[in-house]
Amino acid sequence: MCGMSQQRPDRSTPNRPAARPDASMSLLTNVMDHSLDDGYAEAAARKSEAGVRGLPRTLRAKLGLAAGLVLAALVVTVGAAQARISAPTLAKERTELINRIQKGTGEADRQQQRVDALRDDVSRMQREALKQHGGGKAELLALLAGSTQATGPGVKLVVDDAKGAESGGGGPRESSDFSDTGRVRDRDMQRVVNGLWASGAEAISVNGQRLTSLSAIRAAGDAILVDNKPLVPPYTVLAVGDGQRLSTAFQDSADGQYLHILQENYGVRARISAESELTLPPAPSLIVRTAKPKAGAAKPDGADTGKGTS
Repeated sequence: MCGMSQQRPDRSTPNRPAARPDASMSLLTNVMDHSLDDGYAEAAARKSEAGVRGLPRTLRAKLGLAAGLVLAALVVTVGAAQARISAPTLAKERTELINRIQKGTGEADRQQQRVDALRDDVSRMQREALKQHGGGKAELLALLAGSTQATGPGVKLVVDDAKGAESGGGGPRESSDFSDTGRVRDRDMQRVVNGLWASGAEAISVNGQRLTSLSAIRAAGDAILVDNKPLVPPYTVLAVGDGQRLSTAFQDSADGQYLHILQENYGVRARISAESELTLPPAPSLIVRTAKPKAGAAKPDGADTGKGTS
């Protein structure tokens, strides 16, 4: 065996072209490369050869925008023309409505003046009747009946809702759990007025409304009514009497303590002051009701007692 070196066989593979990354997605590649169907391609080619071409997209968009602007301008123009045509009619109707309102307001004012004049006449006749039949006590009877103006010293009590009080719902004097909305209720004003009467007041008014023995303080929704006239807060109560003594007596009474509790626990605002001179207006014309015995009321045995029945 000779010592010549033997050449090693070359086992390397020949250079091959690199495979495409999307070789395994031949179907998707075919769809992407041939997105247009052959039939559509042939139709497009025929149109191109015949010189028929579609408008560019930008031109179509501009034409559509122009058409929209023309339509909008047409609508605005028609609307303006209609408004211009109907403007005189609307102005005429508005003027007529204003005239009707002013006429109705004037008529209501005249009727109110007539009612006030009639009330004054009735009050005057009542005072004359009291003088004729009341003897020396006519002025006292007129004062107690509220048919005449009351002047003298007294107290001024202002009661107002709590700050931020909301309407609606129950109230501290209307529910068993004493929940509160901070609003002054009709029952509060009833207790305040009754407390002033009990403390020695000779005459009382609430927001200029004179109270009498026939007066009623009620509620209608969230409003307080005095003799069926609605009042709005703050409620100003004027009471004629011995000013300082009346103020002290009221604050020491149960009703005065009740008002103090409303201030401390529910935010109701109240302030009282003694005044050297107060003037209370007379009450509106009073309806005097009298009771008369009714003849014919008999006992169970048939005897006539001569007593009336209600």
